[in-house]
Amino acid sequence: MDSKPLVVFLSQLERGAVFLKGSISIEDLGLEVNDELMHFNRALDYDLEVEVIGEGILAKGGVRIVVDCDCSRCLKPFEYALVFEDWACHLALEGEEKVVIDGDSVDLTPQIREDIVLALPQHPLCDSNCNGLPGAVKSDEGKPSATPSGGPKPNSVWDKLDKLKLS
Repeated sequence: MDSKPLVVFLSQLERGAVFLKGSISIEDLGLEVNDELMHFNRALDYDLEVEVIGEGILAKGGVRIVVDCDCSRCLKPFEYALVFEDWACHLALEGEEKVVIDGDSVDLTPQIREDIVLALPQHPLCDSNCNGLPGAVKSDEGKPSATPSGGPKPNSVWDKLDKLKLS
């Protein structure tokens, strides 16, 4: 029988808090992010305490995953550590928004997966001061420019209008 590491059994919670500690592979986590700049090659580490509170379950603790990224400016590879030191999730056992209960178990994987996806950067940067690809020069405004200084300027669609004399 293949057991999932982020599953908590309600019968165990009746006796008190349950502690879950370990790692889960990316395949078991079901994390599918279609971004060419982020590569999920490492397992997710977790250290959680799960307990019943009222008509729900409270899971809290630490969650950590390291993502191999390529900088969106310079394409340099770097590691991005996504750490939730005080991760917490409340799962309702009753009502409209109740969690899916499979027999006697509740899977915490979807909640952790959702929080990871929401915390990922839209444009991963190796450093907030990254200047981009080598050889690119900065314009007067401080933004990277593809035109090297001293080289010919590309033709602009406005060049002919600049030469137009109206009087």
